[in-house]
Amino acid sequence: MNTKLTLTIEQAVIEKAKLYAKSKGRSLSDLVENYLQLMIEDKEVRPLNSAPIASSLRGNFKAPASFAYKEELAKALSQKHLLDE
Repeated sequence: MNTKLTLTIEQAVIEKAKLYAKSKGRSLSDLVENYLQLMIEDKEVRPLNSAPIASSLRGNFKAPASFAYKEELAKALSQKHLLDE
């Protein structure tokens, strides 16, 4: 059974979300319902990378073969935490 829900969201966000929903051939209500359903599902059953944002980003970035991921991550984290102090 569907129930009406009133939300308070910034107008610009609503407009962009409606355009996104339309581009996917879905309603905004459907997108919100599915997002909420993902949030409340048992996380042990669902793999971490099955979130919509993860699947939309998968494969969009190719680092050069010489890129030292762990070193760059360590530098970035060190810099972030040094700046926070």
